[in-house]
Amino acid sequence: MFKIPPIAADRLPGLLRAMPKAELHIHIEGSLEPELIFALAQRNGVPLAYASVDALRRAYAFTNLQSFLDIYYAGASVLLHEQDFYDMARAYLVRAAADNVLHAEIFFDPQTHTARGVSMETVINGLHRACVDAEADLGISATLILCFLRHLSEESAFETLEQAIPHLGRIVGVGLDSSELGHPPEKFARVFARCGELGLHRVAHAGEEGPPAYIWSALDVLKVERIDHGVQAVHDAALMQRMAQERIALTVCPLSNHKLCVFPHLADHNLGRLLDAGLAATVNSDDPAYFGGYINENFTQVFAATGLTARHAYQLAFNSFEASFATNTQKRTWEHKLKETFERCVEHDY
Repeated sequence: MFKIPPIAADRLPGLLRAMPKAELHIHIEGSLEPELIFALAQRNGVPLAYASVDALRRAYAFTNLQSFLDIYYAGASVLLHEQDFYDMARAYLVRAAADNVLHAEIFFDPQTHTARGVSMETVINGLHRACVDAEADLGISATLILCFLRHLSEESAFETLEQAIPHLGRIVGVGLDSSELGHPPEKFARVFARCGELGLHRVAHAGEEGPPAYIWSALDVLKVERIDHGVQAVHDAALMQRMAQERIALTVCPLSNHKLCVFPHLADHNLGRLLDAGLAATVNSDDPAYFGGYINENFTQVFAATGLTARHAYQLAFNSFEASFATNTQKRTWEHKLKETFERCVEHDY
């Protein structure tokens, strides 16, 4: 990493917003803003349990992961048609491009939709079309990662994978999300092995609320290439050493961790500790419509709360490109743009 020039604290928020970055942990259903939920509900004739946009937003008072998931799945009920999925992804990609995201790897939960009678084809067609259009007119690269819901059975995951096989050309990988506690990664060992045989990249949520043992299982049993969240790794020194040595990326989501009470105060977040231990941590927004901010808000708020510096900012953005499933050519191009942004910061205010 090249030497980061001194940057005054009052200029740091502008740099965080301006620097190019990748987002590797974004649940597209979690980007569904209350305004769009109500618009789609009206368009599709779906009744909602809330009288207004403000009433729905006031319900976003979560005490843990499960209390969030309950309202998350209710919000997804308005998604019925290909255009709904397109509109949802398009809205996120416009926001991401404005935050100087050059590349996004978007999680989606097909079981949430197929259980309601929405076909896999409908889901993927809408999301993929939005990704293609965004690259053409917004200049943002975007790919899709299909996530299995861990509170459901591995049999259900296998059924979902079979439904997705005709569409694998539009999916870069698979992930594992939803309720973590009580659903260890090894529950999905066979389906992840099959995904590996199909040439799909593999990631998994582990160590958000769950113990470090779940991270070990994700690495050794599921053979994942990245750990989503992973903040509980700090409680296992051997795990920290391994992840640093093997450059296993963590897709950390500060505002989500705070909103779900993983850290009582944002100032308590261990992002700096992870970076200083040599781990390839990244910053992401998780479910931004529910957790109070897209990627730039995650950067600016966690930096303000914890005192992270420009050196950390560069490393986080660099890690995001390196940890992505993009080509080496794309990574080098983006990393060059990142370096240029920091060099310009010496001469110009943002």
